[in-house]
Amino acid sequence: MTKNHGNQIKDDAKHEALRREGASKEKAARIANSPGASKRGGQASQLVARTRLELLDQAKKIGIIGRHRMSKQDLIKAIKGH
Repeated sequence: MTKNHGNQIKDDAKHEALRREGASKEKAARIANSPGASKRGGQASQLVARTRLELLDQAKKIGIIGRHRMSKQDLIKAIKGH
C-alpha cells in the first residue's frame, strides 16, 4: 500500500517504488514530480549537448547555488551530483 504524501508528491506509487529501490527521498521526489519522466524513457538529452544557458536553467530549477559563476563543465558536475 502506498503512502499518501499529500500535495508534495504527484505520483505516490512511483515515489515509494524508488524509495524501495534505494533512491534518496529527494531523488525519489524529484523523479515522481517530474512531468512526463516515464514517457521519456531515457530519451532526455545529454548534458554535454546542452548549451551553458540551458544548463543554467536546469541548475536554477534544482536550486544549485553559485551557478552563474560556474563553467559549463562545473554546471554538468553540479547537476549530475545533485
